[in-house]
Amino acid sequence: MTPSQARPRAHHHDVLIIGSGAAGLGLALRLAPQRRVAVLSKGPITEGSTFYAQGGVSAVLDDRDSLDAHVQDTLNAGMGLCVEPVVRHTVERGPASIRWLMELGVPFTEETLPDGRSQLHLTREGGHSFRRVVHAADATGRAIEDTLVGQARRHPKIDLFEQHIAVDLVTTAKLGRPGPNRCVGAYVLDRADGVEIFQASCVVLATGGASKVYLYSSNPDSATGDGIAMAWRAGCRVANMEFMQFHPTCLYHPRAKSFLISEAVRGEGGRLLLPDGTPFMERFDPRAELAPRDIVARAIDHEMKRLGADYVYLDISHKPADFIRSHFPTIHEHCLKFGFDMTREPLPVVPAAHYTCGGVVTDLRARTDLEGLYAIGETAYTGLHGANRMASNSLLECLVFAQAAADDILAGEPQPRGDLDIPPWDESRVTDSDEEVVVSHNWDELRRFMWDYVGIVRTTKRLQRARHRVDLLMAEIDEYYSNFRVTNDLLELRNLVLVADIIIRCALSRHESRGLHYTLDHPERDPNLDGVPTVVAPP
Repeated sequence: MTPSQARPRAHHHDVLIIGSGAAGLGLALRLAPQRRVAVLSKGPITEGSTFYAQGGVSAVLDDRDSLDAHVQDTLNAGMGLCVEPVVRHTVERGPASIRWLMELGVPFTEETLPDGRSQLHLTREGGHSFRRVVHAADATGRAIEDTLVGQARRHPKIDLFEQHIAVDLVTTAKLGRPGPNRCVGAYVLDRADGVEIFQASCVVLATGGASKVYLYSSNPDSATGDGIAMAWRAGCRVANMEFMQFHPTCLYHPRAKSFLISEAVRGEGGRLLLPDGTPFMERFDPRAELAPRDIVARAIDHEMKRLGADYVYLDISHKPADFIRSHFPTIHEHCLKFGFDMTREPLPVVPAAHYTCGGVVTDLRARTDLEGLYAIGETAYTGLHGANRMASNSLLECLVFAQAAADDILAGEPQPRGDLDIPPWDESRVTDSDEEVVVSHNWDELRRFMWDYVGIVRTTKRLQRARHRVDLLMAEIDEYYSNFRVTNDLLELRNLVLVADIIIRCALSRHESRGLHYTLDHPERDPNLDGVPTVVAPP
C-alpha cells in the first residue's frame, strides 16, 4: 500500500500496553515511576474480564497450607501439561502479589478471630486442597479493577486511552527496516477519530482471552482474542488453544447473558442437582462439586444431553439466608432481578465458555518470539495452566507476570522516541460499507458452529466440519477487510475467526482426551503426550 496523504495523530511512549485489566494496569503501575506508559482500553476502562471476576486470587496465606500443596493442586488440575518450574515460580510469588494489592488499597474480605484480631477470609474452590482464595465478597475483580483504575488515573506518567482498539502491530520487518525484527508500536482505531499510530520501545499484549468465539460465554463482549491474533500475524507462536475452559455454572435465563455463578458457591456447600432434584456429581468424581472445572462441565453437559434438559440446578438454599447474602451479595442481588432467590430455591445453570488456557508463547519474563513484544495475562501461554486452569489462578498469573514483564522492561534502556517514520494507515482505496449485515451474520455463524462442533465434547468429524466453515469465513472476511474501512466489529470478527482457526487446528492435532479437550474419537489420555504442548507457528 502507498501511504495516504493525511497523517494521523502519532503518540510516543516508552511502553504501550494494549489492555486495561489486572495484567495491563498492574504492569502500568509498576512501570510508571520510571517509564512513560500508554494503556489502551477497547471500551470503558473497566470493561474487561477482570471487572467481572467474582471468585478471587489464589495464594498460600494459611499456616496449614503450603506452597508445595498449591503447586501440586495446580499440576493435578493441569493434567500433565503444566510446566512445573513456571507453576512454582508463580505460586511462590502469590503472597507478595496479595500484599501489593492490599498496599494499593484493595478491600479484601476479612474475618474476626475469637481473640478479636482480624485476618483475610480465605475461601476454597474446585481443585484446591486448602482454603487459599483471597476475595472481596463475591466481586473481587471489581474491587481490584476499581483500585487499579483509581491509581492509574492519578499517575502522571500513565496515559489512559479509552474507546481505542488495536488494529495491528507495527514491526521493523513490516516497515522494511534492516536488522532483527522488532515490535515498535501499533496502529490503533480511535472510535471517535479514525486510525492513529502508537509508537513505543516495548509493546505489551494484555488483551485477555477469546471466549466470545463461542455462542455462550461468561465473558464480556471484549473477549475476542485480539492479542493472540495480532501476535500470530506478527510471527509469534501460539500454544494449547484446544484447551478452552467452560465454566460449569452460568445462570440460565434469556436475559442474563450467561451471568456467572461463582465457583465459590460450590466451595461453600452448593450442590448440583438434576431437574428432579437428584444430586449427580458423585457419580463422576469422588470430589463431587469440588472437582476441577473440566470434570464438572463435562458432567453437566452429559446429564443435559442424556435427559434432553436445558439446564441443571445449583442449590445452596440449605445454608442460612444470612450466610448466603453475606458471602454472595452480588450474585444474590443479580439473581433476584431475574426472579430467583438463591436463599430459598436452586438456581438453573448451564456451562459457558469462560477462559482461554492457551495463548501467545512466552518465557518467564513474559517475552514473546518477537523482540520488544510481551504478553501477559489470559492472552499468554506461560505453561501455568496446562490442560485445565485451576480456579483463581488466573488473576494470580496476571499479577505475577505483570511484575516479571516490568522487571525485564526496566532492566533495559528505552529507545529514543520518534526515531521511526511509521507510515499512516492507508484508507485511500477503501470505502464505508453499506453491508454491515455481512459482519453480524458472519459473527453469529462463527460463534454457533464453534459451540456446536468445537465445544465441551468433540469428534474428528465435527472438527473437520468446523475447519471447512472457518476456511470459508476467513476468505470472506479477508476480502471484506481489504475493501472497507475498519470498524470495531470488523476488527474483532477478523481476530476471532483467526483464533477459531487456531483452536480447530490445535484440537485436530491432539489425538487424545485430556483436561478441557475431550474427543469421542480418542477418549483416553495418551501418556506419551505428557508434558507436550500443542505449539503452532505462523506460516
